[in-house]
Amino acid sequence: MESTAPEVDKALSALESVIKKSRVHLYKPIQIAEILYRDRVKRDIDLGDLETYRKKSKAWRDKVTKLLTGNVSTSSAKFQDNLFESNAIPPKFLVVLGEENRRTDGGVEKKIYKRFKERFTDIEDVASYANKSKPENFSLLTFLTHIEERPGLKRSIDKIYEIVVYSLFETLIDEMDININISVNNPNSPIFSEFADFSEKVFNNEFPHSHPEKSAKLFRVGVANAADRGLDMWGNFGLAIQIKHLTISEEMAENIVESVNADRIVIVCKDAEERIILSLINQLGWKGRVQSVITLNELEKWYTRAMCGKLSHILGSKILERLVEQITLEFPMTSGSEKIQSFFEDRGYLDF
Repeated sequence: MESTAPEVDKALSALESVIKKSRVHLYKPIQIAEILYRDRVKRDIDLGDLETYRKKSKAWRDKVTKLLTGNVSTSSAKFQDNLFESNAIPPKFLVVLGEENRRTDGGVEKKIYKRFKERFTDIEDVASYANKSKPENFSLLTFLTHIEERPGLKRSIDKIYEIVVYSLFETLIDEMDININISVNNPNSPIFSEFADFSEKVFNNEFPHSHPEKSAKLFRVGVANAADRGLDMWGNFGLAIQIKHLTISEEMAENIVESVNADRIVIVCKDAEERIILSLINQLGWKGRVQSVITLNELEKWYTRAMCGKLSHILGSKILERLVEQITLEFPMTSGSEKIQSFFEDRGYLDF
């Protein structure tokens, strides 16, 4: 028996909600699309029986997302399975969507992949602005406005802010040519002979008699991972960096400090949040762990100085190159338009 219009509308509304909540890669919506594609073309699953596709559909999704975005979901199994709970797309909704998808010759699949293409276009435009800009005409605020004006990028804006911070900080640290010295307080301690094999594996035989120097470096954590929490970046000189672009609450501020196991934390936030964060740091006794709070206004000032100041000929192009590099790393779809086009042609999704 075919579903009634209200049932279809309700199922499509639930699907739209999942799409809006998804990050740029649209892992969960694409999983739904691949389940519906399998049902329409192969007819070897029962949409009413979750166990006929719950695990298998992850592999179907990963095959497609690897092709289209260069990534697969790294979220926990529990988070991925939330897709089929009553507040998302349970089997009863999939039955209705399946009927509608077959009736429209893949119309629901096309709806999902159309939204993916829109997200792809948004990311491509953002990358293009950075890629085509010269240091003297690049504006950080314009770049961020390009992102914030696109609803489809809302769920991934935290990663963009992270890329913005990393590109500036790592370039400055590189150009400052800072070395980190590692010293041993007691090189003749018997522990070095007792655990020589440990020292060889962990310290690459550098201890105890040598005092090696390392170049200061900054590293991003959880690239292309929607599930990471706490730490955003860390430096091999003992610094942890946490980036917050959203309105912060006491609970969120507490989570920032408690979830990052480091003695020196730098928090990057919007200007309006600085006072709140500093107040919470003092109230909750975290002043000793939070080294500083950096605002968007300061980031903009540093970007402008790097792009148009006395050292712009050294810094400007390097920052932009790193910005584009990190966007491509986070969102490989920016360099995969031909693969996307070919996939759409093979599936018959071009007639949006």
